[in-house]
Amino acid sequence: MRKLSELERARLRWRARRGLLENDLIITRFLDQFETELTDTDVSALTLLFEMDDNELLDVLLGREKLDGVYDTPDILRLVTQMQKL
Repeated sequence: MRKLSELERARLRWRARRGLLENDLIITRFLDQFETELTDTDVSALTLLFEMDDNELLDVLLGREKLDGVYDTPDILRLVTQMQKL
């Protein structure tokens, strides 16, 4: 498994910045714990997930809504499940 470079990690953290503090807290906690273990597939899934609207993302992260459409993939579901457990 290839490790993310410093630049890739910085870019991921920048893309993870959200308009809602709650999203920032959940995503930052996740990245603090798992950032060094993320694969290229994980980064691609997170990049797509981070395109989601802030309120919709918060509803998914809190388990109030399910993933749907382009976001309903096994990789995104796995990552969201990890975030929900933290």
